[in-house]
Amino acid sequence: MTVKINITDNHKKGFVDADTRKLVRKACKAVLKEENFSDPAQVDVTFVSDDEIRALNREFRDIDSSTDVLSFPLGENGIYDINPENGAFMLGDVVISVDHALAQADLYGHGISREIAFLTVHSMLHLLGYDHVNGEEERRVMRKKEEEILSGIGLSV
Repeated sequence: MTVKINITDNHKKGFVDADTRKLVRKACKAVLKEENFSDPAQVDVTFVSDDEIRALNREFRDIDSSTDVLSFPLGENGIYDINPENGAFMLGDVVISVDHALAQADLYGHGISREIAFLTVHSMLHLLGYDHVNGEEERRVMRKKEEEILSGIGLSV
């Protein structure tokens, strides 16, 4: 599986170090493997401040508050555009609030690495069509997948 993962640090330069980049790539690849997505894929992951994610949430979801992560899928019903430069399916964009991630890691009593991995896995599942807004069963299915994937990369709770 060829996966192109573009990672941008728009929060504080230096927050996204080599270990964080490696973790994000590992989490993205683990989701694709779990979902048997073997085609070439491309994902963009951006780390931002609470102010920036709030602006995106307001612009794209009409919700005037910050959040931990936003997913912007580029596909629908398993159909994705293909990047003509590399032949990869363009899955979409993941935007992670560093401020929220740090606060949630503290709140839930685990490290920032586990929180970044969770948010990445959660958002990747959204890019592949999973959701949790239409009922408890969808939420349960998605949560189970998240935990299985995180356990698979050594980050269970």
